[in-house]
Order: sequence, then C-alpha cells, then structure tokens
Amino acid sequence: MTAHRHLTRRRVLKSGALAVTGSLCGPWMPVLLAEASGTEQSWTLENDLVRRVVAFDPARGLSTSRLTLLATRREYAGKEGPAEFSFLCNGQPCAANDGQFELVDARTDAIAGGKSLTVRLRSRKFPLEVAAVYRMYDGHPALRKHLLLRNTGASTLLLTHLNVETLDLDLGPENEITLLTQYGTVPREIFYTGRSEDAGLLLKNAMSGDGMAIVSEVPGYMKRTEIAGWDTPDGVRLSIMYDTDLMPFERRIRAREEFATADASLVPFREGDGFNDPQWSVPGYAAQVLERRVDAQGPPWIYNTWEPFERGINQAIALELIDAAGAMGMDIFTIDDGWQQEYGENAVNLTAFPGGLEPILKAVEQKGMRLGLWMPIAAIGTNTAEYGKHPEWASQDIEGKTKFTGTMGGQKAVMCMASPYRDAAAERIIDAIERFRLAYVKLDITTIFNAYGEAPGCWAKGHDHATWAESLGRIYEGIAEATGKVYRKHPDVLLDLTFELWGQKHIIDAGLLAAGDLDWMSNVDDRHPDSAGPRQARQLLYARAATMPVEAMLIGNLHGELPTIQESFATAIGSAPLLLGDLRKLSAADRQWYHEKIGWFKQLRRRVKLSESFFPLGIWRQTSPAAWDGFARLARSGDGVIALFRNKSAAPEAVVQLPLVPEGKYRVRSVITGKDAGIYDRAAWTRGVSFSFPGPVQMLELQRSV
Repeated sequence: MTAHRHLTRRRVLKSGALAVTGSLCGPWMPVLLAEASGTEQSWTLENDLVRRVVAFDPARGLSTSRLTLLATRREYAGKEGPAEFSFLCNGQPCAANDGQFELVDARTDAIAGGKSLTVRLRSRKFPLEVAAVYRMYDGHPALRKHLLLRNTGASTLLLTHLNVETLDLDLGPENEITLLTQYGTVPREIFYTGRSEDAGLLLKNAMSGDGMAIVSEVPGYMKRTEIAGWDTPDGVRLSIMYDTDLMPFERRIRAREEFATADASLVPFREGDGFNDPQWSVPGYAAQVLERRVDAQGPPWIYNTWEPFERGINQAIALELIDAAGAMGMDIFTIDDGWQQEYGENAVNLTAFPGGLEPILKAVEQKGMRLGLWMPIAAIGTNTAEYGKHPEWASQDIEGKTKFTGTMGGQKAVMCMASPYRDAAAERIIDAIERFRLAYVKLDITTIFNAYGEAPGCWAKGHDHATWAESLGRIYEGIAEATGKVYRKHPDVLLDLTFELWGQKHIIDAGLLAAGDLDWMSNVDDRHPDSAGPRQARQLLYARAATMPVEAMLIGNLHGELPTIQESFATAIGSAPLLLGDLRKLSAADRQWYHEKIGWFKQLRRRVKLSESFFPLGIWRQTSPAAWDGFARLARSGDGVIALFRNKSAAPEAVVQLPLVPEGKYRVRSVITGKDAGIYDRAAWTRGVSFSFPGPVQMLELQRSV
C-alpha cells in the first residue's frame, strides 16, 4: 500500500523537467505529476477497460481532459473540461476552475479490487481543502468519484448547491442523442432535471450506440441530476448534484471537521457491442461494487409473515409456518410487525409469544434456517424508556411540536436520526441481533419523509443540524452511521432498508445500498388470485434492473401459496427471492415442488454469477395480461436462467432473442418439465429461439457447452 512507503514530491520546472524536492511519508503521501507540460499537471487512472486523465492548471483549475473506453477506443470527454466540482461556501461560489484553488498534492492508492487517485486542492478564499477522490475497479469500465471537504479554520463553513461531478460528454450531434431516465428505462428529452427517482440514467448516441450510464449515490430525496443537452458549447453536459430547491442541501462543516460527499459513478458503454453493452457492464458493476456483500453468495430465500397475518402473528401460527418454510427450503424465517411489545424496544409481545422468541428460534434453527425480525428504526412509542429519557431527540415540525406518524401499531413519535438517537437505535439493533441470533433485520418506518404523506425533515433545535434544510441530508447520514455501527459489530448480518424508511414508494438507489444490503422496495397486492400480483412485481423489477442490482430488491408481498406457485417462484428468482402468504395451505406436493426448485436455484446461483447481466424479454416496458413477458439472467460464461410468463395471452410459445450471449453452443433444459429443450448457438439466439409454454410459466436453464 502507498501509505507504508516513502514517496517523492516532484516539481515542474518551466521547461517541463522534474525536480525532486525531498521525500515525504504520511497520510497524504504525494505522488505528483504523472505527466507534465509547462505548468499543467495531469494524472492517469486506468485499468484494462477504461481510462480517466485528470489535469490541473493554475489558470483552468481541475478538470477531466480524457475519458476513454479502451475496448472501443472511444473518447467521451469534451475538449474543454468543465469544473470537476462546484458549490457555494458561505453563500459564495467555489468551483474547481474559478482560479481560487491551488494544488496541494496527489496520491495513488491500492483499494479493495482496484485503485484510487486523490487530488487535493486548497482554497485561497476560505480555510478549506477539497480532495477529489477517483476510484476504479478491476474488471469494470466504471469511474467512481466523491469529494472530501475539510475545514482547516476555526469557524464553521456552510456548503450549499453541491455539485460532485460535472462532465461535458462528446457523444455526437444533439439530434442523435437519446436519454433514458429514472432507472435507465424511461425515455425523456435530453434537456432534463432528474430527482429522487433518477437513480440511474443512460445517455447515448442512438446512431453509434456509444453512451454513458450515470449512477448517483446521493441518497433519496437529496439527488439532483442535470442533463444540459441543448445549446451546450462542447457536447452534452451532465452534473451529478445534491438538490438545491425542493429538498435543499445544506451542510455545515465545523472547525477541523471533514465531510465526505456521496459517490457518483459513470460507466461508458457501447450498445450492442458484447460485454461493452450496458446490459452487461452496468448490472455487473452495480452488483459487484455497489452492493456490500449480497453478491458473494447470492441473496437468501426469505419468508416474511406480514401478509396475511400482519400484527396477528403469534407463536402457534409461527411454529406451523416454520414447518412449511423449512420443508420448502427457505433460508430465513422473518417475523414482521407484531413480535415486539412496543415500537422502539426489544421486549417480546408475551401475549402473542408466551414463551418469548426462544421456542421460535429453536424451531427455526432446527429446520436449518435463521431468524429475521422487523424493527422500526425511528418511529417509537412515547412510553418507551428511550423516549422517556430523551424526548428532545424527537423530530419536530415547523411549529416546534413533536412529529408523529401513523403506523399499524398506532401513532408513534418520529425520532430524529440527525441527533444522538441514531446511536441508541444502533445499539437496539445490535442487542436484537445478539439476543435473537438474527441473520436479517428489516428496518422500517418513517425517518426523513413518510412515503404516504407528512412533511419531511426536522425543525428541532439542539440536534446535529442547524436548520430544517440541513436536517434532510443529515438524517440520511444518520441512517448510514447507525447501520455502519451495526456492521462493525456484526458484519455478516443483512440489513434491509425499506422504501418506507427511505421515504418514497418503490424507491431503490445506490445511496441506500451504501448504507444497507437490501431494500424492501414495494408492497404489491397479492392477497387474491385477481390481485395485481406477480406481474406488477415484475413491472417494478423490469423498470429498475437496468441500473440497480436486482439481488438487492425485495419485492413484497408475493404469496407463496396462491396459484400458480410456478409464477410466484419464477418471479422471485428475478430479484432477491422473497415470499409471504399462509404457507400452511400448501399441500405436501407443493412444498416438495418448492423444495426441489429452490434447491435447484440455490445450486445454480452458487455455480453461476447470475448478477452479471439482466435482459428483460417480451412486452416488458409495460407488462400486460395480453402478452408474454420475461427475463434472462446470465453470467459472462453464458450459463444462466430464462423465465417466461404467458399471462392471459394464450400464447403457445415465446420467441426469445438474446443477441448478446457469448459465442458458443448452449444446452437448454426446461426446469418445469425436466426435459431438454435443444442446443442453440449465438446465431440462433440472435434470430430468436421459440420455446413452448407447458403451462402459465416456462423456466429454462442454459449451460454453455462449447
């Protein structure tokens, strides 16, 4: 590691020669001037797939001079790079190219699975240092960046209008450029502002296929992404930012304090060009880099009691459900709301569970499963010990009154995660993990914003935010600090940050994945055969899979016992597999069917890296009962799985086109019938291969034989 060896500082003479001025070591360890010309200095960060060249000139400041996808030799950076970052400090503009920053030093470091470059600048106007940190990962054509801002003075600095990444992309003429927004699937005009739902965007030249995937790790409502695609002097300008108006960003940095921004990721691609296509490059990067640990072994199969039992779950019902879940081959048995006596405490509801959770835990582990529990992180009862000791930690509305939120357990106080309460919440989660030997915790309910209404943020005085606007970002930070504390004590636990905790229906973003493992992304109605059901779950999946890792998505509330179990199972293997429902109603034959199919899928996922791609099939942009839809999940080896859904179309077969499969021959087996379905080469997949429906669902396993 660079941090453990002496390096030399080098200086550019006017002739462009290098002069050694002494050796240094320590936390910053400069490595200056990979290239030099006159007074300009530049540094190159690259792997086998992508290269980024960052340059500093005293007159022009810090900018990206080159950004290259090496496989295609395509240059993406415009001729005159804009400022690498910008913000307001105490209300005054600060930008990397406005002449007020001087270069301090630069360094390269080895990081897990890759390398990083840190370029540190010092403001001439404020006691402020800004480090631009660039990271790159082996095997991925992705460029990831964040800022470290350090107050070197004695007074607090106020930051607003924060722009983490700005680039002018040379993608060709404006009239050839297209934009897919939200999660990379919704067509929009190229002059565009993206907000909370714009977790990933795909910007490309429709003629050449060259493009850029943009993934913002700014959390939830704090996101803002600008695409200035009209009348831009040098290509299309993109800016990955914190919001400035609807949910305004404010951040005070106290004396000697350092603030790290969220990351911004860029993935250059060429559509239709093998592994350079975004259906390969983006899902693989999202799963292997942005996810904390799920990708290593694949997500567990989780059963959750919420529907149909809700808060009526009890010991007798749970024990019967455990028998069924164990017979099916589930990995985690989760008791949702109703196990606890009160929101905000770990005391067990002894009316529903007279033996506590020990009988449940014993039964779960005897079946080879692990226990999971639902826990509210910030909505707690006013009769809890924590609220009694620290009512001042509660969020307040604009009138200074304690904020309450409606829950299934009644009105609860909303505690502010931008206060010391975050540490108390983390300790409560840790206590539950240790007391009940938990493998998974579903963290839920209101923090910054109630997904169903109620004003966001906190107006209280004395918290770790000076204003309501600052509370917005600080609450997201508080969530990450709490989960980080849990992970330091229990790194193997899986934490689920639900859409209700994150504050918006159906939301998932890379900011959430920076703080947790999984996202209970939605509650689909699936109580009856005619409910929205699995098809709407797949609609949620297809709309997000282009830029978000599917194995981080828990899509509730698919019922495992409703007809058909084939559709529920095949839908579940498209994301993080999750089932609810009254499993006691499953026949012995149905339980055995689940056992065989879940066992098959676990073996497949252990053997095959299904996270390396996602291909929606059929009528997927808007699923319809009148047409078939489906998906393929393939590893770069070509092995994988295809799931096809007939819906109400009465289609006898589906024609599957997969022009991006690697070269070779593929043996296909129907998981539904157990019979071989043929051997096909890449040319056949490009033309389209027909597969009949043996029923409402067809599932196919692909094995590349050559």
